[in-house]
Amino acid sequence: MKPKFVKLLSFLSGNSKTVSEFEFPIRYKLLMITSFVLVLSMSGVIFLASYFFRKDSEIRVKENNIKINEILSLKVKSDLHSVKQDVHITASAILRNPNLVSGISKELFGEDKNFLLIGAYDESMNPKFEAVNDEFLKNYDYQKSEIISLFKTIKPKVKKSFTGNTVIWNASPYFRHPILCLSFPLSETKDTHTVLITLIKLDSLLDAFQTSGTVETFLVSEDGSVLAHPDAKIVLSGSNLNDLPIVERMKKSLVDNGQYRYQTKDGVWYLGSFKKLGLGGVGVISQVQEDKIFEEVNNIRKRNVYLLIVSLALAFIVVYVFAKSLSTPILKLVDASEAIKNGNYHIELEATTHDEIGTLTKSFVNMGKGLEEREKLKDSFGRFVNTDIAELAAKGTLAIGGKRKHCAIFFSDIRSFTSISEKLEPEEVVEFLNQYMSEMVTCVKETGGTVDKFIGDAIMATWGALRDMKDDSVSAVEASIRMRERLLIFNKGRGSTKKPIIRIGCGVNTGYVIAGQIGSSDKMEYTVIGDAVNLASRVESLNKESGTDILISENTYNEVKSHFNVVSMGDIKVKGKSKPQKVYAVLGRKSDKNCPKNLAELRKLVGIPTDNKGKK
Repeated sequence: MKPKFVKLLSFLSGNSKTVSEFEFPIRYKLLMITSFVLVLSMSGVIFLASYFFRKDSEIRVKENNIKINEILSLKVKSDLHSVKQDVHITASAILRNPNLVSGISKELFGEDKNFLLIGAYDESMNPKFEAVNDEFLKNYDYQKSEIISLFKTIKPKVKKSFTGNTVIWNASPYFRHPILCLSFPLSETKDTHTVLITLIKLDSLLDAFQTSGTVETFLVSEDGSVLAHPDAKIVLSGSNLNDLPIVERMKKSLVDNGQYRYQTKDGVWYLGSFKKLGLGGVGVISQVQEDKIFEEVNNIRKRNVYLLIVSLALAFIVVYVFAKSLSTPILKLVDASEAIKNGNYHIELEATTHDEIGTLTKSFVNMGKGLEEREKLKDSFGRFVNTDIAELAAKGTLAIGGKRKHCAIFFSDIRSFTSISEKLEPEEVVEFLNQYMSEMVTCVKETGGTVDKFIGDAIMATWGALRDMKDDSVSAVEASIRMRERLLIFNKGRGSTKKPIIRIGCGVNTGYVIAGQIGSSDKMEYTVIGDAVNLASRVESLNKESGTDILISENTYNEVKSHFNVVSMGDIKVKGKSKPQKVYAVLGRKSDKNCPKNLAELRKLVGIPTDNKGKK
């Protein structure tokens, strides 16, 4: 499936081809057209916006919500701290000397006639002392019993203060006047057992929220209840403004101030801001109806939209016409890239423009030719050299010299190959070897190994020399067992002079070698050398006298003993080694239920005669 931008280009290109005869770079064309359209449209927008915004800038400055919130929050916070301080001083004096409750409370009520009640209470909300402003009762026609009774319904609301918090709550619905309930612990620590509660008139606080103009300000508690509002009826009713988005935003905010644009249930948009006092979860909120202050801004927006539509229409027409000259060659390049991806490197493209796309088209065709030649060379080279080595050589990452590697080395040999060759024509020997080698090399590749070289009928392979692998020894022994299994299938139907039964011997050793390019300045090959290689060859040759088909060294055995069943052949004197070497015959995989249980079963399976000695 083509990408979306290709489909768009197909639409823009139409059915016709536009060929540019001018040597003019694409980047200049795009810059000129884009700049012309943007400068034309944006210049008009900026000019008109600057002109009309200048008219309403005075209104914006005067009705700044944030400044109003800052001023009001400072005043409210100051007033509340003063109340707390007066109550705390009064209560502390009374608690030190309860006999002075009457005199001290009267002194407080005399200085500030807005206090209705102060008291201290334990965790069961039992009063330690409770003082009521008698003058307030007299002036506003309240009975003391009435106040105490109403106050009992308020007490549960302020129990949060026992956790060390200040609680500010609107008690107006219980009275005929705007009353604020303030509760806070006697001690600032959170393990307090005494809280102080006061009821105070809100007259002075309400006066601060009487604003004129388009701004509406109010004070809300942490549960969303209105504490102060320009409309006293809202305060007396104890309205809750949780359904107002700005209130919800303030309650969830992690910072103490913010601005928010929101829409009410009535569909009216507001610009609101809030400021938390940091005391009892109380916050000041200001909101302004957008229609009142942004009427002219809305008019500007409409004009800008009309202008933008015209500019975009013009830009679309110009870009549409211009894109037709670009889309056709680009689409052809996309199709060509898909062809290369699928292995078709022969691309027939002609440059139709004299700009960057024309140059890109020519380069693309040359790239296809280069890839085609490289692929042919790699394919041909890979038939004579290991594919992995050919790939590294093509990339230029095959370094000259050797590198110390820990790997598994494998040798295999056909038993009695000399006598088999004597009975066959040379062409038949080559055909037979090619069939045999194809089966055996497949086993090496399947297990991640690398064929190092063919030595007549012998195969030398390595695991971990060309590239680092895990479980090199396990993979080498696994490849040997797969060769055994492939050979059993290969030998089916064979047994004549022209198609003799094939038996092989495999030897595996694990150790450190020098791996790299070795040879002369005229001819080099990638191989491994070292004592570990020699030992692997010697181990393979022991199969003849041992009557086995797969032998491994002690080093290899130590790394594969948990994966394969083996039989120790004891210490055997190996040519080139001063000490006898421990050699093991591989019976099969531990996970294979049909694995031979001993050498006799193994020899019967692979057809090794009891007298296994013979010449090659």
